[in-house]
Amino acid sequence: MTRAERLLELMQRLRRSRQPLQAHTLAEQLDISVRTLYRDIETLRHQGADIEGEAGVGYVLKKGGPTLPPLMFRESEIEALVLGLRWVGRHADPALADDARSALSKIGAILPPRLAPIFDEHALYPAGRRQNTESDENSVLPTVRAALRENQRLRLDYTDGEGHTSQRIVWPLALGYFDETPVLAAWCELRQDFRHFRTDRMQRAQPVGPCPLPRLRMLAEWQRHTGVDLSRYDP
Repeated sequence: MTRAERLLELMQRLRRSRQPLQAHTLAEQLDISVRTLYRDIETLRHQGADIEGEAGVGYVLKKGGPTLPPLMFRESEIEALVLGLRWVGRHADPALADDARSALSKIGAILPPRLAPIFDEHALYPAGRRQNTESDENSVLPTVRAALRENQRLRLDYTDGEGHTSQRIVWPLALGYFDETPVLAAWCELRQDFRHFRTDRMQRAQPVGPCPLPRLRMLAEWQRHTGVDLSRYDP
């Protein structure tokens, strides 16, 4: 956890509590020393958070007072964030959906009062298929996403459309979220070519070491090979 993430998590814990929280309790929850906790409290105060209390008494975030310097969001930008994160919360696997809900909570915690109604009373909702939280793909998706972040090769137990199961070593390149199921674009060592793998047909995904080449380099080659321009998916 970075210091910025820790400060935001500290604000979240203070915001959720109606009673003063002891410094040693907060320090234990954040896995830091009490001295570091005191420094973090002072940092938040300097940034505008109205935190009452002192060492030995406990700390509480004053309700209705300033929290942190406001983020410079327009109303339409807040609507875009809410809609996008709610889409992830509805369509992604449980781990990513939980992270989307956590991100929404953090954004709501640091919005200035004048923008809070736009966040709390939004009227935009994602429709379409809700992710089946009991499907097999949910057990492999966190592993696939981690492999993409860390440029790791994966060993897949994969069943094709005809029901034949094989084991593949792949270099993950990108994960596309389609209505039916996420699909992994990857370099397949067995076929020595680019292939696409539906995550709902993966029985197992296991990291087996780093990819020999940088992911972005291979992804650029995949785009040339397939004719897909990923820049069109950028906002």
